[in-house]
Amino acid sequence: MNVSIVILNWNGKSLLETFLPSVLQYRDGADVYVVDNASTDDSVTFLQTNFPEVTLIENNSNGGFAKGYNDALSKINADVYALVNSDVEVTEGWISSVVAYFKTHPEVAIIQPKIRDYKSKSSFEYAGAAGGFIDQYGYPYCKGRIFNTLEEDINQYNVPDRIFWASGACFFIRAKVFHQLNGFDEDYFAHQEEIDLCWRAFNAGYKCAYIPSSVIYHVGGATLDAANPKKTYLNFRNSLLTMLKNLPKNQLWSILISRLFLDGIAGLKFLSAFKFSHFLAVIRAHFSFYGMFPRYWAKRKDLLTKKTNYYNHRHIVWQYFIRGRKTFTSLKK
Repeated sequence: MNVSIVILNWNGKSLLETFLPSVLQYRDGADVYVVDNASTDDSVTFLQTNFPEVTLIENNSNGGFAKGYNDALSKINADVYALVNSDVEVTEGWISSVVAYFKTHPEVAIIQPKIRDYKSKSSFEYAGAAGGFIDQYGYPYCKGRIFNTLEEDINQYNVPDRIFWASGACFFIRAKVFHQLNGFDEDYFAHQEEIDLCWRAFNAGYKCAYIPSSVIYHVGGATLDAANPKKTYLNFRNSLLTMLKNLPKNQLWSILISRLFLDGIAGLKFLSAFKFSHFLAVIRAHFSFYGMFPRYWAKRKDLLTKKTNYYNHRHIVWQYFIRGRKTFTSLKK
C-alpha cells in the first residue's frame, strides 16, 4: 500500500526545521511532500537547501487548509494520503499500524492516530485526542477532550475503535475516497473541514477509525490560537455549514434551529465574560451562515432521508456545563 505524507506549510520555516526531521526519520518508505501555500517567509528556500529529499509543491495562493490540500493532492498519486500538520512530531510505527488496519478493514476510509500534546506529552491534545465525535446538535468533542477539558493519557483509550471524525492534524484517508468525495470543501478556508469530509464519507457508507498504536505529538494553535476571535468565527460558522450540508432531511430544521439558539447562549456567555470580540465573532458567524445558506443548500445531495445515528451522545453542552461530566467515559448516551 503506497502512502504519501503531505504537509501543508504557510510561513512555517521554524516548524519545518523542528518537526520535519521526525517525519523523515519515521517515514517507513513513504514519499514526503511539503505543500507551500504561497509563504512570504523563506520556507521554500530553506526546504530546497536543507531537505532535498522532500518533494516541494508550490501553490500560487494561500487558499487555506482545504484548497491547499485539494490543489496538491490532485498532483499526488498514492493509495493513502497521510495529511500532517507542520507542527506535528511523529513516532516510530505511526504509519505501519495504520496501513495494517486499512488492509484488514476495507470499509474504513479514514484513520486518526492517538494525538498527544507536544507541550505536555502525557496529555491528550485538543485537536483530536483519541478520536472525534459530534453530539446531537453538531458540537464536536473527542475521547480525551471535551470542550476545554483535556485528559491525561493513562491508556484508557488504547483499543482501536470507530469514531465519527478524524483530526486534520494527522489525517489518513484512502486516496480514491478523497477524490470520490471531491476532497475538502474549499469554502471553509480553515476549521472543521475535516469533520465535514468525514460526515460526507459517513453518508456515503464509509467508516472512520482511531488507531492508538500510532502516536503523534501536536503543538496546536500554530496557525490560529484558541484566543483568536477569527478561530471562534470560523468554528461557529463552519459547524453550522457542516450541519446544513450533512444532516438527514427529517432532522435538519429541528436540529439546526436548536443549534442556532444554543449558539446564542454561547454568545451571551462570551459577553458576560467581557470577551466582546468573541461575542461579535458569533454574531458575524451567524450572519455569514445566512449569507452562505443558498450555496450550501445546493450542496446537499444524495443524503439519507431517514434518521441516522451520526452521534454517540446527546446534549454535550448540558452534560458538560450543567451536569459536570468532563470526560468521555462519564457521558451518558
